[in-house]
Amino acid sequence: MKISRISVWQVTLPLSVPYRLSGGRLQFDELDSTFVRIDTDEGVCGWGEACPWGHTYLPAHGAGVRAGLELLAPALLGQDPRALDALNRRMDATLPGHAYAKSALDIACWDILGKAAGLPLWMLLGGDLADPVAINSSISTGTPEEMVTLIRQAREKGYRTHSAKIGGSDVTLDIARIDAISADLPEGEHVTYDVNRAWTPGTALMVLNSVISRDWVEQPCESVEACAHVARRVANPIMLDECLHSFQDHLNAWNLGACEGAKVKPNRLGGLTKARQVRDFGVSVGWQMHIEDVGGSALADTAAIHLASATPKANRLASWLCHDHLALDPVPQQGARNKGGFVVPPSQPGLGVEPVADLIGEPVAVYG
Repeated sequence: MKISRISVWQVTLPLSVPYRLSGGRLQFDELDSTFVRIDTDEGVCGWGEACPWGHTYLPAHGAGVRAGLELLAPALLGQDPRALDALNRRMDATLPGHAYAKSALDIACWDILGKAAGLPLWMLLGGDLADPVAINSSISTGTPEEMVTLIRQAREKGYRTHSAKIGGSDVTLDIARIDAISADLPEGEHVTYDVNRAWTPGTALMVLNSVISRDWVEQPCESVEACAHVARRVANPIMLDECLHSFQDHLNAWNLGACEGAKVKPNRLGGLTKARQVRDFGVSVGWQMHIEDVGGSALADTAAIHLASATPKANRLASWLCHDHLALDPVPQQGARNKGGFVVPPSQPGLGVEPVADLIGEPVAVYG
């Protein structure tokens, strides 16, 4: 089997409502997503999606995905899409770094591998059944009252785990947000306070040593070193996210004792191949992990859910669904969808999701 053609689509995904994080300093109205279809000489095709969360959140942007594909796609023509490790080595030699530009290609090749093998991705990724995965809400930054209201609304949709966006220079306001949310949280529900690297270490210590909550705190500071400094001085378990771009970053975080858990995001790491490597490392050192993607439609979400479902329960925390925040659904009624606060990955061969042609328009580039 050989790759014969790679087609690329640009799809704008508007958010249902504007979204604010990192203490309100970052706001998003729409996402720039890139869909990829890989065709083979045996008639099997695979789909992937790469969708950065805007261009201010991480060193990634939608146009950068497509610029990377101009270099990467021609290098994969004629290669066997099932040889995933070899394909990743070829991509890394063609374009060092820029992992986010490679993720859609890697995921599309996993889709082909699953279809060729007649197996769903969750099984190829180590699972023995399509295990339901708990999902967490994502609560935009606001006043304490606004955030409590948003969590109550999420609860009505079945969410029992929440990610509350806090952070900024107003110590008193962040303490009030945490205290209000914790006081309103029923027994059996959980919350992670996601700072999105907005605090200095001093601010982090003032806030976290002033609140009663001992829930997870995510990415309190910009760097892994600063987060490690905080982790040694607070009682809250620390989750890392934005400072983890590669396997080496995860290894450094472990060596520094910077966290008890990590976000594992295929788009940021370069696809499912490298996300699986990080997942396996996290299992080996006893981390707990949120396995989800940076952004995108239910296609990107479903790829991550396959990996989450195949992860041991002791190491698996809830996953986030970006598509729940979108006003456009290019893969309607497909893939991992919220059913009472849980999602189940598809069990048909491969990824189990294919975009509807009328909803994504014409490709912006075709290679091969």
